[in-house]
Amino acid sequence: MANFFILLWAVIPPLLLLLVYYLRTPVAPRLLRLLGFFLSGAISGFVAVGLEWLVDTIVHGFFSGQQISRSFLVVILRQILEIGVIEEGCKLAAAAIPIYYLQSRYRLRPTTVFLFSLTVCLGFTAEENWIYLFHGTAGVIDRIISTPGHMIFSAPWGYALGIYVSSGGRFSQYRLLVAKAWLNSVLSHALVNIVSIAWGYPLPLHFLGYTAFPLQLWMFWRLEQLLRKIQGKRPLTVISAHTFPDIYWQRGLVVLILLLGGNSILGLFLLAIKLSPLQPIQILQSEILLIVLGQILVNIGCGLSSYLLYRYLRYLAAGRFSH
Repeated sequence: MANFFILLWAVIPPLLLLLVYYLRTPVAPRLLRLLGFFLSGAISGFVAVGLEWLVDTIVHGFFSGQQISRSFLVVILRQILEIGVIEEGCKLAAAAIPIYYLQSRYRLRPTTVFLFSLTVCLGFTAEENWIYLFHGTAGVIDRIISTPGHMIFSAPWGYALGIYVSSGGRFSQYRLLVAKAWLNSVLSHALVNIVSIAWGYPLPLHFLGYTAFPLQLWMFWRLEQLLRKIQGKRPLTVISAHTFPDIYWQRGLVVLILLLGGNSILGLFLLAIKLSPLQPIQILQSEILLIVLGQILVNIGCGLSSYLLYRYLRYLAAGRFSH
């Protein structure tokens, strides 16, 4: 029974997120077909785990020692050359192979291909959730907050694959676009992992951890922009200035938005982890409750400030385009 609940916690959050994007996709494919891509993504996750184990075994055969494995330079190289390449490669293959089969039978819309790609990523996430939860190396809250991760990493190649497939593969520049977008995804994947791992290192590397959620917030924004673009909608503009001082000012505000918004999410996430072992009656004790309410207000305040700054930039952009 315990294993069944682990499976539910692993699968339900990605499926709920899939439902959100399914409902937002015009002329979406059948749910049964999407579940096939979800399963393909989960299988690719197990393949990636096997390949990573094989590479780690080979590398450790040449290099040994705790000092080497703890080196931050080794962490960077491993995330880029092993984790990023293997996981993004497996996800791309898990999407491209069935899409190639379907393409020979149906005319696939770019929005459909993009949704298939996101579905594969969410299936990959479900497999990863199951491994973490089954082995007890992460909690349920950790895995829920990580649900969009693989999807936002892989959005560039999902978009490029949609453009390439909708062109019928006739244009070589679109094939090159897929390759460039896949490399972008590899670097995005590795970068988020690297700054997340930096939490476990002493200062000043430790401070890199505070960029993990702002980076993921920006990648989520990128996903949403690509979704609008592939649906033929106008991208949302936040930097509308034309003079260099104004451009740099607005870019600075964007960085501030990401820092405030990303770290407000991080703060609430860390608070939830701290409270998870406590009983409700313990949380309601006056000393603990005051601390909890204070942290909630601070993080909500940061998030609200981030949103108001975003609305300010959107207001400036709307005013400029209306003239």
